[in-house]
Amino acid sequence: MSGGGGGSGPLPYSMRDLDGGGGAYNNAKFRHRSRLKMASQALFTNSSKYECGKFTVGKFLSLLLVSGVIYLLVHKSSDGFVSGELHEKVGNTHTKKDSPKIHTFWRKPPRLPPRLPPNEIYRNNSLLLQSPQSEWTFRQKKVKEAFEHAWSGYRNYAMGYDELMPLSRRGVDGLGGLGATVVDSLDTAIIMGADDVVSEASKWIEDNLMKKLSEKGQVNLFETTIRVLGGLLSAYHLSGGDKARSDSGIAVTSKTANPERLLEVSKDLADRLLLAFTSSPTAIPLSDVVLRDRTAHAAPDGLSSTSEATTLQLEYSYLSTISGDPKYDLEAMKVLEHMRTLPTVEGLVPIYINPSSGQFSGENIRLGSRGDSYYEYLLKVWVQQEKYRNTSLKYLFEMYTEAMKGVKHLLVRKTIPNELVFVGELPYGRNGGFSPKMDHLVCFLPGTLALGATKGITKKKALENHLLTAEDIENLQLAEDLAKTCVEMYFVTSTGLAPEIAYFHIEGNSEGGPDGGNRSSQYVNDIIIKPLDHHNLLRPETVESLFVLYRITEDPKYREWGWQIFQAFEKYTRVDSGGYTSLDDVTSLPPPRRDKMETFFLGETLKYLYLLFGESNILPLDKYVFNTEAHPLPIIQSAEQISHSIDDTIV
Repeated sequence: MSGGGGGSGPLPYSMRDLDGGGGAYNNAKFRHRSRLKMASQALFTNSSKYECGKFTVGKFLSLLLVSGVIYLLVHKSSDGFVSGELHEKVGNTHTKKDSPKIHTFWRKPPRLPPRLPPNEIYRNNSLLLQSPQSEWTFRQKKVKEAFEHAWSGYRNYAMGYDELMPLSRRGVDGLGGLGATVVDSLDTAIIMGADDVVSEASKWIEDNLMKKLSEKGQVNLFETTIRVLGGLLSAYHLSGGDKARSDSGIAVTSKTANPERLLEVSKDLADRLLLAFTSSPTAIPLSDVVLRDRTAHAAPDGLSSTSEATTLQLEYSYLSTISGDPKYDLEAMKVLEHMRTLPTVEGLVPIYINPSSGQFSGENIRLGSRGDSYYEYLLKVWVQQEKYRNTSLKYLFEMYTEAMKGVKHLLVRKTIPNELVFVGELPYGRNGGFSPKMDHLVCFLPGTLALGATKGITKKKALENHLLTAEDIENLQLAEDLAKTCVEMYFVTSTGLAPEIAYFHIEGNSEGGPDGGNRSSQYVNDIIIKPLDHHNLLRPETVESLFVLYRITEDPKYREWGWQIFQAFEKYTRVDSGGYTSLDDVTSLPPPRRDKMETFFLGETLKYLYLLFGESNILPLDKYVFNTEAHPLPIIQSAEQISHSIDDTIV
């Protein structure tokens, strides 16, 4: 744009004024020489009136102005001056040899367009910026190498223990002593084709796990179900145990696990865990089981986490399907049937429930810890039981739909100054104050919202077949907005890794605290990271949602974001002797290390990254549902649907 006194306005004088009122000259060069002579004479005459000592600043500036006019006259093209407006229209017709114009010298520098954020760049240039498939194959290979490095540390220093302490190079039992990392990792190894890991893990399970079940003491019902039982059942299926299904896209090799043995161990474990259901006076299971005694009891305070009590159905329903014994499914589904009868706040529920009374305890509502997977399984259990979606289990999708409306109405806010979308909390219920706090755990929600919108097929296919309602489209947009926020929780820190918990600046809230340390981030003033919350446990929720959103939207930015997160894990959490470690502070460099490799890093985080960088026909989302520990289980179809699947495979 042109500015004050510049080229788009009228010139300060016309050609007629400089010609002294005479006619036009035919020869342009002669005109130039005449004007130069006239201007020089005027300058000489005026200058001679003054002595050098009386030459003032004003005179000097006048001299500069006249000199500039002379320069322009001498270098003017034969076409004469072009007004600013006309110059804009015909400027493209001039060659590079054209002389400078007044417009060029006097106008203000052009205003540069604002820099687009990463998501807008990918949206506008998705084809140009999309990495070739060979690059994604390379990146997928790097994730597999990371998995094998993590496993090598565990195998060398902690084999048979629940978790590895990679800095101390020893194992620790924090989940009941069932070798949780072994079982959590097995299906990841099968999916990646890490045959040596498959052999080592399956051999350990066959030789040791059944014995441990009869010897070990107290375990948590929820953690043991999602990690150990879920891992066994997924490995059973991917090893060819469920012979009627072949939708995974994963080849069954000779080095696979023994599916019969995996099923045997699964049933033994599930029979012991069922005591938590059958020993409770209500439909809400007790929180803990003593395996060797086959007894169950409540937590010391008598309460269960709502998410833990309600995140059990995928595993037990599938076990009933493959074993032919309905008892597992019946006990687990009683929980959700009971939840259906309880009062809610626009579909939202408190994070504690009492198994003795079957009623909620307290009013704290959040989608982070103790609340998260309740909402996840409302949808996923409905998705898994395909033949009952429109009949006996329709209520689950209705509960999920109501809950998501409640989330949007009561929990979703935008930050200042940059309007990041996030999900906050109601610590004292709907009548209490709103807290702008969001756990990293909440980052499961974008993936769940996307799955709920399209039911696992691509957005493009859903639109082409007119399968998306206005609410589906709204939820899908919310999913993308929340995923952006989750990613910025990574990119706002010095390490590029997210904290366990973040707070957000919102209008009218005085919440304050330190930032993430990356002052180049656009969102450094939107996100607050408090000292007690700045640790990182190698969690999977964000990359889980990136995986689901990439599969559904096919937008390459989710892959690119996932690659940046993986590189940060590699840079700051990799331990040379084997394994990866949690961090104490993601906002400082170098980050202090915590000496713990959670089982879900192998079972979830690396699995989702590997699948994110791979082909979409591997474990397709309209054929598989992932439990909350990322163990894929097949969607349970009717006999007729299974028959069609087999026929399609044969053809």
